[in-house]
Amino acid sequence: MILKAYCKINIGLHVVRKREDGYHELETVMLGVKGLYDTVEVEPIDGNDIIFTSHGIVVDCPAEKNLCVRAARLMQQRYNIGGVAITLDKRVPFGAGLGGGSSDATAVIVAINDIFNLRISKPDLASLAAELGSDTPFFVYDTPQLCTGRGEIMEPIEINLRGYWLAVAKPINEGVSTAEAYSGIVPKMPARGLRELLAGDITTWQQSVANDFEPHIFAAHPAIATLKQSMLEAGATYAAMSGSGAAVFGIFKHMPTLHLPNDTFVHIEQM
Repeated sequence: MILKAYCKINIGLHVVRKREDGYHELETVMLGVKGLYDTVEVEPIDGNDIIFTSHGIVVDCPAEKNLCVRAARLMQQRYNIGGVAITLDKRVPFGAGLGGGSSDATAVIVAINDIFNLRISKPDLASLAAELGSDTPFFVYDTPQLCTGRGEIMEPIEINLRGYWLAVAKPINEGVSTAEAYSGIVPKMPARGLRELLAGDITTWQQSVANDFEPHIFAAHPAIATLKQSMLEAGATYAAMSGSGAAVFGIFKHMPTLHLPNDTFVHIEQM
């Protein structure tokens, strides 16, 4: 079975408070980027081994720690399935706040559910995915979600950007770890929630819809800040960093012409 593991962007990201369990309480809206994806192939094999092969972008991570392998191990432990061979064609940049690894893991869970006819419901698939990461459950669903808790509590939200253009860019040599992102954050309760803020016209978002990670990440990584400014100068109706970075995105009324440094990954699609 071959699946497209598409990535996501975050429209707004509030870090509300630090919890007693060490995690942070968040509020964010996740939106799938259907044209930017990894390809994940999962096949059943004899025995109980998990064979993992990766092509495309090189991720410096031992196979056993790769989220695809961890997802397959989780499914083996819970459902006593046999072995699988996983082939990953990696195209989504990592260290970008785009959720590429999380999407890959969810694709493995969904594929194993289908291959072995486990008949696991979407809510239960999302619960399994949540054991692998905070944003992983989002990829079980196919619609924009308002995410709270660690990011794993989701409610559908109406975000209609049909006809707009989306540009996603990342400095190739820049990455932001989760540890770095959270080490500089100061949690605060927003005056207004994202459901209310995003109900307004998109032309109001730039002044009201913020990503709380931006100030300290931009200070530490000026190249990321420059990409956001480039999006706005190119006419973006709304531009922001996705997740904890290092990718930024812009939403445009028309197909954008971007003038970016040569060492920049860029993806453009119509929404």
